[in-house]
Amino acid sequence: MNIYIDLTIAILLSMAVSYVLVFPVMKLAVKWKMMDYPEMRKIHKEITPRMGGLAIFGGTAAGLLYTRPDVPYLLPICIGGFVIVLTGLLDDRFQIRPLYKLVGQVIAALILIFSGLQIDVLSIPFIGMVTLSDPVSILLSFFWIIGITNAINLIDGLDGLAAGVSTISLISIAVMALAIEPQVAIVYLCVVLIGSNIGFLFHNFYPASIYMGDTGSLFLGYSMAVISMVGLFKNVTLFSFIIPIIVLAIPVFDTLFSILRRLINKQKIMMPDNKHIHYQILAAGFSHRTTVLIIYAFSAIFGFLALLFSLTSFGISLIITIVILFLLHLFAEMTGVVSGGKRPVIGLFSRGKKEKRKEEG
Repeated sequence: MNIYIDLTIAILLSMAVSYVLVFPVMKLAVKWKMMDYPEMRKIHKEITPRMGGLAIFGGTAAGLLYTRPDVPYLLPICIGGFVIVLTGLLDDRFQIRPLYKLVGQVIAALILIFSGLQIDVLSIPFIGMVTLSDPVSILLSFFWIIGITNAINLIDGLDGLAAGVSTISLISIAVMALAIEPQVAIVYLCVVLIGSNIGFLFHNFYPASIYMGDTGSLFLGYSMAVISMVGLFKNVTLFSFIIPIIVLAIPVFDTLFSILRRLINKQKIMMPDNKHIHYQILAAGFSHRTTVLIIYAFSAIFGFLALLFSLTSFGISLIITIVILFLLHLFAEMTGVVSGGKRPVIGLFSRGKKEKRKEEG
């Protein structure tokens, strides 16, 4: 069968299963009291079912059963995914302590690492190919899995945000997996997750009738970490170390800036707050839906830049690097990390707008 027909069937199947599964999952959430209640730190004002991630997991499972991709370490990947989903379900039901939630993530990460799935080779600018020793490879793989899993989990603060951002990143990875060094199995993994996310987004985009909960955000984060390890890190082209970070720039740097901000303010690193990028854009006066679309646009830009980075010459890559650094600086200003919370660049744009309005008035 033509690969594109196969991919079309896979994405439609995953989408349909995810979309339909939401209805019984919503009933289960009500029955098992897995509900998200409004509180001061949260945006929503209605009691809403969570654990919608079960529908995403089900859609992904259906897509994988159809495609049966020839992916190395598929069995440990699936076992780790089951551990992650179970951890998310426990948190959605009992609101377990962050330490217990971390234990589930650590178990899943160790299952992958000791099965042999590790980041063992990196292509670093100005240095070239670097083969990592076992201790370094294990540590880097461990922190990558835990870091990306939590990055998606932390960005899940608005309706449709985590599902949309991860979908855009997955599209970027799928395009690179087809265009640069064909990796059909990676494309299949991306496609079934994209379909599952889209099916779920019909229910989750603002105003959401269900949330993915930690069941979904942890599973998506884990899946993104695994796909980048099997795909982008295993692709030995130039900048293979940088490309996954650019693709996942929004969740990765939102998490890093959150940690940095809390250290600067002498707060506990695990302490939740309302300073994430989506809260800052909301605070600037944008609507819920517009805020999500703005972050989608940022994610798409970073995904496009990652694709250019992997295809262009060294000189153009340097120009792209400057653009990325500028975007990250804006990102840092939005999240309150730069200059003690000041926003010099954003303030410059704001003053320019005000002066233009005065001239027009």
